[in-house]
Amino acid sequence: MSEPTVIELGPRDLLVVAGLPGAGKTTMLRHAAAGLPVLDSDQVRERLGAVVPPVVPYRCYRLVVHAWHRLRIVGRALGDGPMVVHEPSTRASTRVLLALVGVVSGRAVRLLFLDVPAEEALAGQRSRGRVVRARSFARHVRRVGKWREELLADRVPVGWRSVQVIDRDGAARTRVVAKVLVGC
Repeated sequence: MSEPTVIELGPRDLLVVAGLPGAGKTTMLRHAAAGLPVLDSDQVRERLGAVVPPVVPYRCYRLVVHAWHRLRIVGRALGDGPMVVHEPSTRASTRVLLALVGVVSGRAVRLLFLDVPAEEALAGQRSRGRVVRARSFARHVRRVGKWREELLADRVPVGWRSVQVIDRDGAARTRVVAKVLVGC
Protein backbone atom coordinates (compact mmCIF):
# COMPACT_ATOMS: atom_id res chain seq x y z
CA MET A 1 0.00 0.00 0.00
CA SER A 2 1.26 3.47 -0.89
CA GLU A 3 2.10 6.08 1.69
CA PRO A 4 -0.61 8.62 2.48
CA THR A 5 -0.41 12.06 0.90
CA VAL A 6 -0.46 14.71 3.60
CA ILE A 7 -1.33 18.24 2.55
CA GLU A 8 -0.33 20.75 5.21
CA LEU A 9 -2.24 24.01 5.20
CA GLY A 10 -0.67 27.14 6.58
CA PRO A 11 -2.72 29.59 8.66
CA ARG A 12 -3.76 31.63 5.56
CA ASP A 13 -4.11 28.81 3.00
CA LEU A 14 -7.26 28.34 0.97
CA LEU A 15 -7.35 24.84 -0.52
CA VAL A 16 -9.79 24.35 -3.40
CA VAL A 17 -10.74 20.71 -3.97
CA ALA A 18 -11.91 20.55 -7.57
CA GLY A 19 -13.00 18.01 -10.16
CA LEU A 20 -15.99 16.80 -12.11
CA PRO A 21 -19.31 16.33 -10.30
CA GLY A 22 -19.23 12.76 -8.99
CA ALA A 23 -15.43 12.55 -8.97
CA GLY A 24 -15.38 11.84 -5.23
CA LYS A 25 -14.59 15.26 -3.73
CA THR A 26 -17.20 15.02 -0.98
CA THR A 27 -16.25 11.45 -0.10
CA MET A 28 -12.57 12.38 0.07
CA LEU A 29 -13.19 15.47 2.19
CA ARG A 30 -15.24 13.52 4.75
CA HIS A 31 -12.13 11.64 5.85
CA ALA A 32 -9.30 13.81 4.52
CA ALA A 33 -10.20 17.17 6.08
CA ALA A 34 -11.71 16.13 9.39
CA GLY A 35 -11.62 19.03 11.82
CA LEU A 36 -11.01 21.71 9.18
CA PRO A 37 -13.64 24.16 7.96
CA VAL A 38 -14.94 22.89 4.60
CA LEU A 39 -17.26 25.07 2.55
CA ASP A 40 -19.43 23.07 0.18
CA SER A 41 -22.39 24.25 -1.92
CA ASP A 42 -24.27 21.15 -0.73
CA GLN A 43 -24.38 22.72 2.75
CA VAL A 44 -26.26 25.68 1.27
CA ARG A 45 -28.42 23.43 -0.88
CA GLU A 46 -29.50 21.43 2.18
CA ARG A 47 -30.33 24.60 4.15
CA LEU A 48 -32.39 26.04 1.33
CA GLY A 49 -33.94 22.68 0.53
CA ALA A 50 -35.27 22.54 4.07
CA VAL A 51 -37.31 25.71 3.53
CA VAL A 52 -38.14 25.57 -0.18
CA PRO A 53 -41.35 23.62 -0.88
CA PRO A 54 -40.54 20.11 -2.19
CA VAL A 55 -42.44 20.78 -5.43
CA VAL A 56 -39.86 23.44 -6.41
CA PRO A 57 -37.11 21.74 -8.45
CA TYR A 58 -33.50 22.46 -7.54
CA ARG A 59 -32.85 24.06 -10.94
CA CYS A 60 -35.19 26.89 -9.88
CA TYR A 61 -32.99 27.93 -6.95
CA ARG A 62 -29.57 26.63 -8.08
CA LEU A 63 -28.30 30.18 -8.82
CA VAL A 64 -29.15 31.25 -5.27
CA VAL A 65 -27.26 28.24 -3.89
CA HIS A 66 -24.14 29.04 -5.92
CA ALA A 67 -24.24 32.77 -5.14
CA TRP A 68 -24.64 32.06 -1.41
CA HIS A 69 -21.80 29.51 -1.56
CA ARG A 70 -19.48 32.06 -3.14
CA LEU A 71 -20.45 34.71 -0.57
CA ARG A 72 -19.65 32.23 2.21
CA ILE A 73 -16.22 31.67 0.64
CA VAL A 74 -15.49 35.41 0.56
CA GLY A 75 -16.74 35.91 4.12
CA ARG A 76 -14.75 32.99 5.51
CA ALA A 77 -11.64 34.03 3.57
CA LEU A 78 -11.66 37.38 5.35
CA GLY A 79 -11.37 35.57 8.69
CA ASP A 80 -8.51 33.61 10.20
CA GLY A 81 -7.27 30.08 9.85
CA PRO A 82 -6.90 27.71 6.92
CA MET A 83 -9.95 26.78 4.89
CA VAL A 84 -11.01 24.15 2.38
CA VAL A 85 -13.45 24.83 -0.45
CA HIS A 86 -15.32 22.11 -2.31
CA GLU A 87 -15.88 23.51 -5.80
CA PRO A 88 -15.86 21.78 -9.21
CA SER A 89 -14.05 24.90 -10.59
CA THR A 90 -14.62 23.82 -14.17
CA ARG A 91 -15.50 27.40 -15.14
CA ALA A 92 -12.56 29.73 -15.75
CA SER A 93 -14.58 32.56 -14.17
CA THR A 94 -14.87 30.57 -10.92
CA ARG A 95 -11.12 29.98 -10.86
CA VAL A 96 -10.48 33.71 -11.45
CA LEU A 97 -12.90 34.57 -8.63
CA LEU A 98 -11.10 32.20 -6.25
CA ALA A 99 -7.72 33.70 -7.20
CA LEU A 100 -9.13 37.19 -6.54
CA VAL A 101 -10.44 36.06 -3.16
CA GLY A 102 -6.89 34.97 -2.39
CA VAL A 103 -5.42 38.34 -3.39
CA VAL A 104 -8.02 40.37 -1.48
CA SER A 105 -7.83 38.22 1.65
CA GLY A 106 -4.06 37.64 1.62
CA ARG A 107 -4.49 33.90 1.29
CA ALA A 108 -2.40 31.43 -0.66
CA VAL A 109 -4.86 29.70 -2.99
CA ARG A 110 -3.93 26.09 -3.62
CA LEU A 111 -5.61 23.55 -5.86
CA LEU A 112 -6.16 19.85 -5.29
CA PHE A 113 -7.64 18.50 -8.51
CA LEU A 114 -9.35 15.12 -8.36
CA ASP A 115 -8.69 13.72 -11.84
CA VAL A 116 -11.38 11.16 -12.62
CA PRO A 117 -12.59 10.10 -16.09
CA ALA A 118 -16.09 11.31 -17.02
CA GLU A 119 -17.51 7.77 -16.99
CA GLU A 120 -16.22 7.19 -13.48
CA ALA A 121 -17.60 10.55 -12.29
CA LEU A 122 -20.99 9.71 -13.79
CA ALA A 123 -20.93 6.38 -11.97
CA GLY A 124 -20.11 8.31 -8.78
CA GLN A 125 -23.15 10.51 -9.31
CA ARG A 126 -25.36 7.48 -9.80
CA SER A 127 -24.02 5.81 -6.65
CA ARG A 128 -24.84 8.88 -4.54
CA GLY A 129 -28.32 9.06 -6.09
CA ARG A 130 -28.01 12.56 -7.50
CA VAL A 131 -27.15 12.84 -11.18
CA VAL A 132 -26.30 16.17 -12.80
CA ARG A 133 -28.42 16.80 -15.90
CA ALA A 134 -26.75 15.40 -19.04
CA ARG A 135 -26.27 18.79 -20.73
CA SER A 136 -24.82 20.33 -17.58
CA PHE A 137 -22.45 17.41 -17.03
CA ALA A 138 -21.33 17.57 -20.69
CA ARG A 139 -20.45 21.26 -20.16
CA HIS A 140 -18.41 20.36 -17.06
CA VAL A 141 -16.56 17.66 -19.03
CA ARG A 142 -15.89 19.99 -21.97
CA ARG A 143 -14.66 22.84 -19.74
CA VAL A 144 -12.39 20.62 -17.69
CA GLY A 145 -10.67 19.18 -20.83
CA LYS A 146 -8.11 21.89 -21.64
CA TRP A 147 -7.70 22.88 -18.00
CA ARG A 148 -6.88 19.27 -17.11
CA GLU A 149 -4.14 19.21 -19.76
CA GLU A 150 -2.60 22.34 -18.25
CA LEU A 151 -2.73 20.88 -14.75
CA LEU A 152 -1.16 17.61 -15.84
CA ALA A 153 1.62 19.67 -17.46
CA ASP A 154 2.25 21.25 -14.02
CA ARG A 155 1.04 24.69 -15.14
CA VAL A 156 -0.14 26.63 -12.11
CA PRO A 157 -2.95 29.07 -12.97
CA VAL A 158 -2.24 32.78 -12.49
CA GLY A 159 -3.03 33.81 -8.93
CA TRP A 160 -2.74 30.29 -7.52
CA ARG A 161 0.14 29.15 -5.29
CA SER A 162 0.21 25.45 -6.18
CA VAL A 163 -1.53 22.61 -7.96
CA GLN A 164 -1.67 18.97 -7.03
CA VAL A 165 -3.45 16.37 -9.20
CA ILE A 166 -4.61 13.09 -7.70
CA ASP A 167 -6.79 10.21 -8.84
CA ARG A 168 -9.42 8.36 -6.80
CA ASP A 169 -6.86 6.00 -5.30
CA GLY A 170 -4.77 8.99 -4.28
CA ALA A 171 -7.85 10.66 -2.81
CA ALA A 172 -8.39 7.68 -0.52
CA ARG A 173 -4.85 8.14 0.85
CA THR A 174 -4.96 11.94 1.18
CA ARG A 175 -5.10 13.79 4.48
CA VAL A 176 -5.41 17.56 4.82
CA VAL A 177 -4.10 19.00 8.07
CA ALA A 178 -3.46 22.43 9.54
CA LYS A 179 0.24 23.08 9.91
CA VAL A 180 1.18 23.48 13.54
CA LEU A 181 3.29 26.58 14.00
CA VAL A 182 5.75 26.61 16.84
CA GLY A 183 6.08 30.12 18.23
CA CYS A 184 8.88 31.80 20.15
